[in-house]
Amino acid sequence: MAGAGNAIRGSRVGAGPMGEAERGEAAPRQSVTYFCSKEHRSVVTFAAEAVAPESWDCPRCGLPAGLDAENAPPALKIEPYKTHLAYVKERRSEDEAKDILEEALQLLRSRRKSGDIIF
Repeated sequence: MAGAGNAIRGSRVGAGPMGEAERGEAAPRQSVTYFCSKEHRSVVTFAAEAVAPESWDCPRCGLPAGLDAENAPPALKIEPYKTHLAYVKERRSEDEAKDILEEALQLLRSRRKSGDIIF
């Protein structure tokens, strides 16, 4: 019976006609328009009692979007990846680094002489 048609194909059990009469009234809503710096316009629907956020990510480009079409929020500045050494160099001067290195080397030399460390 491979070729037989099925009248309810693609329907789920208990599915009825679509419409407001069966589902009840929709909750009150508000539509809020957001604008990004690439001049995209996004309309987002919220519940009427919800407080709409000041910014929203643009679904087209991912940039931040705001409520004011004339003053869209600027794109976020993305910091380049920094290595551990780069962060250390921000916190320490060259002289401090030399002092710390010398202190660590003296500690290792003293441990080596006492037999705590084997090379």
